Amino acid sequence: MVPDYPDWLPRALAALLVLTLLAPVFGWAAGQVGYAEPLENAAEATGATEHATAVGTALFPDYGVPGLGGATGTFVSAVVGTALTLLLGAAIGRVLGTDVDGRQ
Repeated sequence: MVPDYPDWLPRALAALLVLTLLAPVFGWAAGQVGYAEPLENAAEATGATEHATAVGTALFPDYGVPGLGGATGTFVSAVVGTALTLLLGAAIGRVLGTDVDGRQ
């Protein structure tokens, strides 16, 4: 039996695929313009970075994968992050039990 998917699902998955494939381009562009995270900028401006201590490690520090190059690491990070987000959203949807259209 084939599940009945909502009409918007193929378009949403296509948009996520395009954004995932463009992730290395966004990473490269951020490096070209000297982009830094706003919270990091605020910490540096206030001197908070001098007193900072690490409390844990990130799965993908700086949106990359240690040991992989910039674009490759960003791409792998985007694929894994997108997949985990979709799986979490699907799991929450199953727990809640209704579709966006109100179907059970």
